[in-house]
Amino acid sequence: MKGGVLSAPGDYIYFKSQVPLHKIPIGSKQWRYYDFGPKVVPPLICLPGIAGTADVYYKQIMSLSMKGYRVISVDIPRAWNNHEWIQAFEKFLDAIDVHHIHLYGTALGGFLAQLFAQHRPRRVRSLVLSNTFVETTSFSASMPWAPIVGWAPAFILKRHVLSGIRDSPQEPFIADSVDFVVSQVETLSREDLASRLTLTADAASVGPLLLPDSSITLMDTNDYCATPQSLKDQVCERYPGARRAYLKSGGDFPFLSRPDEVNLHLQLHLRRVGVEARPDLIPGAPKDGSGGSSNEPNNGRKDADDSSENDKRDSETPPPAESAEPPLAPEATGSHDLDNQLLKMAKLSDDTGESVSPPLENSFFHDKQNLLVSRALLNVTCEFFILNMLPLYLGNCTLTGNVAAM
Repeated sequence: MKGGVLSAPGDYIYFKSQVPLHKIPIGSKQWRYYDFGPKVVPPLICLPGIAGTADVYYKQIMSLSMKGYRVISVDIPRAWNNHEWIQAFEKFLDAIDVHHIHLYGTALGGFLAQLFAQHRPRRVRSLVLSNTFVETTSFSASMPWAPIVGWAPAFILKRHVLSGIRDSPQEPFIADSVDFVVSQVETLSREDLASRLTLTADAASVGPLLLPDSSITLMDTNDYCATPQSLKDQVCERYPGARRAYLKSGGDFPFLSRPDEVNLHLQLHLRRVGVEARPDLIPGAPKDGSGGSSNEPNNGRKDADDSSENDKRDSETPPPAESAEPPLAPEATGSHDLDNQLLKMAKLSDDTGESVSPPLENSFFHDKQNLLVSRALLNVTCEFFILNMLPLYLGNCTLTGNVAAM
């Protein structure tokens, strides 16, 4: 598994062909990032852990951008202390003209997201934290050689970074996520690894946040994770009013191993904190409240008497050859129906304060065989989540079940 010759997943190859990678120098820092989705939507910015790159969130970019959200995934640039990281990240946001953000951070990325929210509270609107921590004292104690990490050879740094990743027989989807992250570690330079280890070993802790707990979602896995459970418990104690979204399995990289569940939690979080998706700005994506999308230029409202004729003409019109951003892989119609139903249920629950159960008479839930044929993992996962766990989630209850096992 580790160190072997790995082939890139097919969906990742497609992602690379559709979404451009941006590289911009800001001061002494080189920023490498993806930015995809409608620019008018407040972005969800993804911060990876010590072994991650901007590429590890490609499944979130593919899924959420097609639903009308803007997703930015960044590499952690070379920064040698927390204060330097905060200043560098603020300059990056200024350079891409982004002011108010929502942060999704895993492991070290979650810690850095909290630090930025503490010191730049006016810019951070919400947090999604996964398998992370609020202090680095324990990591500092376990790295007595931290003062000389900048002089260590690359193979020692890589070995130390990968030592926390479980290398034993695992479920195939978790093993695949580990293989992908290992391939990304191989792309990191010695200086990149040294700076990330320095940030982890730099003894620091997150202070009080002005952000209310209601704007924070904690999304952790209950199986093996490199972040000790005691540190994850500290995060839960720090934000007692945060929403909880536990995944029974997923390993260190649930955004790769359990992308459908993670994307669903991210979508519900964004809706709950007031981020409105704009699927009408995605080429080829169906508009809200309609069964399809119009591909004609927006030349004004048509008369009601012409609606039937226009709908027919729209359905026969091929999609435009060029657009500002190329559409990603289309999803099944049932998937869009499911997303719309979830968001309507979430909104109704927020308005009434009561959990809402999905309509069981919908044929979408009856024909499981069609679900397995069309999109087995996503649909089986979402069906079980909706029928058993969404009412608890919307009622601010803790999710503890395995949302992938039926």
